[in-house]
Amino acid sequence: MENSLAAFRRAAELGADAVELDVHATADGGFVVFHDDIVGRMPVARCPLPELRTHRLGNGEPLPTLEEALEAILPRMRAFVEVKTLDPRWDDRLIDLIARSPAPDRIAVHAFDHRIVRRLVGLRPSLPAGALLSANVVSPVEVLRAAGATALWQRWQTIDQALVDAVHGAGAVVYAWTADDPAAIGRLLAMGVDGICSNHPDRARSAIDSLPS
Repeated sequence: MENSLAAFRRAAELGADAVELDVHATADGGFVVFHDDIVGRMPVARCPLPELRTHRLGNGEPLPTLEEALEAILPRMRAFVEVKTLDPRWDDRLIDLIARSPAPDRIAVHAFDHRIVRRLVGLRPSLPAGALLSANVVSPVEVLRAAGATALWQRWQTIDQALVDAVHGAGAVVYAWTADDPAAIGRLLAMGVDGICSNHPDRARSAIDSLPS
């Protein structure tokens, strides 16, 4: 079950180096791990954390808080936190939560809303941050610079060698999301992407291990 504590623990068992998880800020400044912005019929951003915690995932677990997720992931793996929604009132609170985590240096953030990325990097310039893209843009390097990001999270189908070379030339990294086919993973690795986000970490690990040394 995605975004569950059980899934995070299973990822480690399957050889994942890191976990990518989705986070929303709640109405009372909490942080809940969930993909969608609606839980049942409740908009996450308009609900307090205790109310959202009454919802159960498909495996019976309550929605995890970000604190619980980081406890399950760190320090064995890295945590890539996709910030789905974040009222600016809670920016400092998220930065503080990361700083108090078991391994702050193993956490990075990224978002489709590049304004969020820019705000968080402004508060903590050393925070590793990424910009999410699902389509090709004229200049991915300009996107990264505008967001203050050093990682480009690009939909895997839109990655080509020119993009990888341009991002690397700017001193940034490319992460491909979400690639599950072993052949596609192999092609992406051959292009030189720096990481593969996959629903099947065992497949990605097998593809990486099969690369010529």
